[in-house]
Amino acid sequence: MRAQPVNRISKKGLAVWRVYGMLQTMLILLVAAGVGSLAYIFDWPPWVYVIAGVVVLVFAYLVIYLFPKVRWMRWRYEVRESEIELQHGIFIVTRTLIPMVRVQHVDTSQGPILRKYGLSVITISTAATNHSIPALLMEEADELRSRISVLARVAEDDV
Repeated sequence: MRAQPVNRISKKGLAVWRVYGMLQTMLILLVAAGVGSLAYIFDWPPWVYVIAGVVVLVFAYLVIYLFPKVRWMRWRYEVRESEIELQHGIFIVTRTLIPMVRVQHVDTSQGPILRKYGLSVITISTAATNHSIPALLMEEADELRSRISVLARVAEDDV
């Protein structure tokens, strides 16, 4: 079996995923507040409040702390002359090989949260699918995009 890809995404990606987790938790908190309001209006038993609070706390722990940490630990990539290898997943770890001859184009993108942390996402497009490498430093993402573009062009010329 082939060794794991060697490159990791930026440690700042962990902070970005935690921000996303906080935003998701705020939405769950709003839902729990709605349930609490219904419990108050319809005079439901007090354990409804406890269950809603526990759900919010467990959800917050999972999406703010645990899942981003495991996701960051599992996300790896490696760009070789003939292929790109990606490894990611929390519960099911997926390893993907993308032959350079299949790469059609490479994009970088960033939203406001990624921009705040100086990160970008690289999207590698083939005829059938798109693959992404999240949370790379902007300089690293630009350099990697250029490198993949050159390697894809060389692979295309060899065919």
